[in-house]
Amino acid sequence: MSLALREAKFFTGIDWAAEIHAVCVMDAAGTIVAQFTIAHSADGIATLIRRLARFGDPAEMQVAIERPNGRLVDLLLEAGHPVVPVKPNAIKAWREGEVLSGAKSDAGDAAVIAEYLRLRQHKLTVAVPYSGQTSALRTVIRTRGDLVQTRVATANQLTALLEDCWPGAAVIFADIESPIALAFLARYPTPESARNLGEKRMAAFCSSHGYTGRRTAAELLERLRSAPAGTLEQARTVALRDAVLALVTVMTALGAAVKSLGQSAAARLGEHPDGEIFTSLPRSGQISAAQMLAEWGDCRQAYEHPDSVAALAGVTPVTKESGKHRAVYFRWACNKRFRQAITAFADKQPARQPLGREDLQRRPRRRQGPPARHPHPGPRLDPRHLPLLGRRRPLRPRPARRRPAAARQPAGRLNAPAA
Repeated sequence: MSLALREAKFFTGIDWAAEIHAVCVMDAAGTIVAQFTIAHSADGIATLIRRLARFGDPAEMQVAIERPNGRLVDLLLEAGHPVVPVKPNAIKAWREGEVLSGAKSDAGDAAVIAEYLRLRQHKLTVAVPYSGQTSALRTVIRTRGDLVQTRVATANQLTALLEDCWPGAAVIFADIESPIALAFLARYPTPESARNLGEKRMAAFCSSHGYTGRRTAAELLERLRSAPAGTLEQARTVALRDAVLALVTVMTALGAAVKSLGQSAAARLGEHPDGEIFTSLPRSGQISAAQMLAEWGDCRQAYEHPDSVAALAGVTPVTKESGKHRAVYFRWACNKRFRQAITAFADKQPARQPLGREDLQRRPRRRQGPPARHPHPGPRLDPRHLPLLGRRRPLRPRPARRRPAAARQPAGRLNAPAA
């Protein structure tokens, strides 16, 4: 969520860093009136706010920084300063055009950011913090998404390990991330431990862990035994057991954490004032609705404009034209997490309409053939010519073509000059 900038008398550029921030204050004429550094600490940020207050009202002191969030941004917003997030790529291109020598320093970058803000303030927008409920929901949802990605990476690592040392354990169950698959690997981490596994033991194991699959114990054992044999070397077996148990422990912990954060996200969604809007969407689960709301934000006006959804999801058409070349692309530089949430929501929608309604028929699109390589193309073969080609006709020798008598000359003679 952002608003347009007001006219300001001073412009501040901050080159953000992990420990020391460089600050440059510039007036409306482009003159640097202050240039200093602060530490990334409570005292350092308090010093920054106090020194900026000397130049006037904080509402007239615009601050540009190369990141849209963080405690420094939050404290500047709480102090009343309009904070403008700027793109690092834009600052890099601006610095290359302004600093001809190519010199680069933290103080120089802060001056470049302040100059960029001063000259392009009419095209920039000021960031507005999200509400506490939206921030809480976004924190939970984004942390859950990161853990899901970590779980997928760990599952791929576990699958690669099993395919290398014990392929049967990787295919006995359909999903390596399922609780039954992890329980099987915790009980039988090596081929040696599953040597005496029979149909009765397999059936008892599935029953004790509440296996709800459609495969019998005999079918599961057939999957296990039909795969290539696992390693039986003593030293490698011990190492395989330790590695498998470690990965299973990580997978189990990640699964529990993802489930806990999912419950927390559902609770935050129920407390949000806009939660009912997103949960009312057809076939929208708690997680998908929470993802869309967390990335959408607090902009209620955008609900009435479908183009806003397209812009957030990254499907805004953009035309690029130069000379004789003209092409239309889609803008992908947008909120990637929102696009993933929209994609996950679309995958849950039914492929066909409910019963009682007519299916929408797609109109066939006319395919355009490639342009002719020659402005005057030659005759082409038509379907009506095919029966003529199928007829059998006797071959008739064609008589040799002879030149007219007037054109033939006796051999060895030259044309005589006309009288």
